[in-house]
Amino acid sequence: MTEGAIELELRGITKQYPGVLANDAISMTVRSGEIHAIVGENGAGKSTLMSILFGLVAPDDGEILVRGERVQFKSALDAIASGLGMVHQAFQLFPTMTVADNVVYGHEPRRGWFIDRASSVRQVGDLAKSYGLGIDPSARIEHLRVGALQRVEILKALYRDARVLILDEPTAVLTPQERDGLFEVLRRLRADGRTILFITHKLNEVMAISDRVTVLRRGRVVHEVATSDTSPAELSIAMTGRSVDTSRRRAEHAVGASLLEVSHLRVDDADGIRRVDDVSLTVHEGEIVGVAGVTGSGQAELIEAIMGLRPVTDGTITLQGEDVVHLDLRGRRDAGLAYVPEDRHRVGSAALASTSQNLFMAYQWQRRFQRRGWLNRRAVERHARELIDTYDIKVAGPDQKVAELSGGNLQKVVVARELAHDAPVLIAEQPTRGVDVGASEFIHGQLVAHRDAGRGVLLVSAELWEILALSTTIFVMFDGRLVAQLDPHETDDVEIGLYMTGANEQQRVHT
Repeated sequence: MTEGAIELELRGITKQYPGVLANDAISMTVRSGEIHAIVGENGAGKSTLMSILFGLVAPDDGEILVRGERVQFKSALDAIASGLGMVHQAFQLFPTMTVADNVVYGHEPRRGWFIDRASSVRQVGDLAKSYGLGIDPSARIEHLRVGALQRVEILKALYRDARVLILDEPTAVLTPQERDGLFEVLRRLRADGRTILFITHKLNEVMAISDRVTVLRRGRVVHEVATSDTSPAELSIAMTGRSVDTSRRRAEHAVGASLLEVSHLRVDDADGIRRVDDVSLTVHEGEIVGVAGVTGSGQAELIEAIMGLRPVTDGTITLQGEDVVHLDLRGRRDAGLAYVPEDRHRVGSAALASTSQNLFMAYQWQRRFQRRGWLNRRAVERHARELIDTYDIKVAGPDQKVAELSGGNLQKVVVARELAHDAPVLIAEQPTRGVDVGASEFIHGQLVAHRDAGRGVLLVSAELWEILALSTTIFVMFDGRLVAQLDPHETDDVEIGLYMTGANEQQRVHT
């Protein structure tokens, strides 16, 4: 690839928060017409740097140059005016409006005093076609799949003539097919001379799509290299300071007695719509059962029903031989379930509570945290410090509120809490979402250790490499049903992805 002119330059960007130097004199150069990956562990400073670049946070020191001109962004509107666009992990779309209305919102073409909707549809349709985005401008947002929603966000940025696109963990919820489609779009954008900043934890994607890579560690740039001159191993060492391999399959382990049995489970939502349809599966001692599926396929409702967070319409849930359908969440925890929820903010933690409080939450009635009927604060703090050290949770101290932690460190708090109690069955939803490569390796090791101790794990993940690396058996959910049961040694992410989208559906799975 021929090097283009300098599109974006950061010089000495520094940002200090209480007790944390998030960005420490970061300097980097991004050229026009390149896909530039930015990688680093949680707490490395990626999110802060991108927030500064897009005008969401003001730096304490340093400067930003766009096409050679120094800029000072007071808001995201200033960044957009300078030709920057950002696609966030949490899409910012109006679900009841059409694609065209979302794309042109705030910049609507007009005919006199009125919005020219026909022009909106035509312009958005032409823009989508020119970049191969495959989006119907008249479609309602609420009817689109996740991959299409992401393309709408890209369209929004292109409509505002963004020359630099910042993509934050863009493949986190995509199937392999959707990921490949996104990469094709990014290549077209690069060919058009646009510049892409690609923030990710996935080193295989860095190698597949980027031209250059900048590695951040502890708020500093520690490595910048052409992608063709590096390797996943080298990048991993730069990110973590040590050699990490999360791709290898875990050794097989003897499977024992049944621990969790779900039989012919049916779950309807509040409107009477069936979300889980005749699902049966079993988790044994020494087993990790993986469940793959596109968001909205019913896996969330399945897990909520197993945990007692959602009523069961029909079917049974048996834990170590005991029917637990009649038990509430605490009753099911007491019976032997631990739970890492997908939503670490709303379900998995209490934002205004301290780290130590979150690390024993839901287990506070255990005797070791009690003393003569009162809370034993020394035991709580000792427990917290042990887990903070074991899981390398980057926190100022046990009293720091979890609302102040990065997403990856909050995830470590939730995972540490649930694994600390040696429950017979652990249900883990997206346990490494938003977690860096080193922390992912550690969490995977803890899941495997849980399995090797003769316990069971029910793993729900959108990360197919994770499902393939850890699972003894893989189930695929589509439209509320189990549509495939696969051996991880005899399948791959492409086959799983086809089942996830319904393209490879053959028959229902009964166990």
